[in-house]
Amino acid sequence: MARAASKSQEVRSKLGHPVVDADGHLQELVPVLKDYVLDRLREIGGASMVDQFERAGLTYRTSVADRWMGMTWEERRRTWTSVPAWWGQPSKNTRDRAAASFPGLLAERMDELGIDFAVMYPSHASNLPDLADPDLRRAAVRAYNSFYAELYRPYADRLTPAALMPMDTPEEAVDELEYAVGELGLKAIMVRPVKRPIPDIAERDPDLAMRAYRLDMFGIDSPYDYDPLWRRCVELKTAVASHAGAQGWGSRRSVSRFVYNHIGSFAEGSEALCKSLFMGGVTKRFPGLNFGFLEGGAAWACALYADLIGHWEKRNEQHLLEHLDPAARDHAGFRRYLETYGDDRAKRAAERIDAFFREPEPHPDELDDLSACAIEKPEDIRDLFVPNFFFGCEADDPLTTWAFNTKVNPFGARLGAMFSSDFGHWDVPDMREVLAEAYEAVETGLLTEDDFRDFSFVNPVRFWGEVNPNFFEGTRVEAEAVRVLAESKQPARA
Repeated sequence: MARAASKSQEVRSKLGHPVVDADGHLQELVPVLKDYVLDRLREIGGASMVDQFERAGLTYRTSVADRWMGMTWEERRRTWTSVPAWWGQPSKNTRDRAAASFPGLLAERMDELGIDFAVMYPSHASNLPDLADPDLRRAAVRAYNSFYAELYRPYADRLTPAALMPMDTPEEAVDELEYAVGELGLKAIMVRPVKRPIPDIAERDPDLAMRAYRLDMFGIDSPYDYDPLWRRCVELKTAVASHAGAQGWGSRRSVSRFVYNHIGSFAEGSEALCKSLFMGGVTKRFPGLNFGFLEGGAAWACALYADLIGHWEKRNEQHLLEHLDPAARDHAGFRRYLETYGDDRAKRAAERIDAFFREPEPHPDELDDLSACAIEKPEDIRDLFVPNFFFGCEADDPLTTWAFNTKVNPFGARLGAMFSSDFGHWDVPDMREVLAEAYEAVETGLLTEDDFRDFSFVNPVRFWGEVNPNFFEGTRVEAEAVRVLAESKQPARA
């Protein structure tokens, strides 16, 4: 008996445009993928590399979760091991769980979900780029990319998998980019920040350095110049997407509550990466490259966009020299105010106060923190931020609407919020309801139909299609995507 149309299917039937999911998640079949990876490692490095992979403790569940679950509460608190995600995939809905693992079933169900095309990202295997040994890391990442390129190839009209990128060095990343995109034909990629040791700590205690690390966000303060990678992305026509969760960073280190660690995690991780890329002048040097920040919503992006403008207006070099330069102080004028309004204690300390204010205040060699962006007016920030950055927003996030609020966003900007199902994960108990849940923003008057078209179709098409006009060739949305790119205010960029 035929299934009744889902709520999402009914929504899709009313829309005058396709729906592109910017962030679906596959669920790895652990035994099969692990066998494939181990076979590839054995070919490359023999039994020793296989043993090294097994010793790394990187299972396709979460190794940190396995370690945390095996600890006593005393051990968790003594080592301050933060509780990671647990029970991370839906279990009751077997059909959904199977669809996340079998692309043939998912492709068959896409109409039922109201989704025309989806880009699929890893779940358990997303931490493969964190392997410490460079040879092991590169081999494991390459095995993953090869496996999923082969598995999803028959369903390219509805689904495409994203390649993992090892980012420890730009050379390593470029090498895998050329293989994944140039040889395997993958069209989407995923990057993550790199944990790096702090030299002073590493020199004193190498073991401690594994815990007291810093994060490399590739824009500012990196030991490497990542421009060769961004340049190669432009040449290979590949937009850059990130899943930069911040669980285990800073204040998100509860040893007892996963929800405490998870709330705001992807927003914080995405903001850190976006801010670094922007301040590092990456969009200034590579205006033809788009960056996507997934799972964190768009509210943080709206705040960052406004904050960048506000900070530049108060801390650009001209404003600093005019209003904040200690050399411009009127010491005699301040002394007159002190003598008129100061109490007895201030008057007795007048000479010491004067000497205190006359002490020179050091400053960095470079006064302008946004010098790499060459900002001359605040509108320049809009022009370097809004066209190049895109933001994955899940269906149940009410703050997505902020991205389209031209009354609030400086210069009437509309940020590139993208519909992202996140199906395959714990927060989607029923895949059939995701699109309908996102459309509730239209039904309640928070978004217009045009806003929703941008959200669920135009912005995802722009994110990938402006960098690679052929991204949607051969897919169910090819003709409509061509029209979007032709009409876009930011035309297709080869």
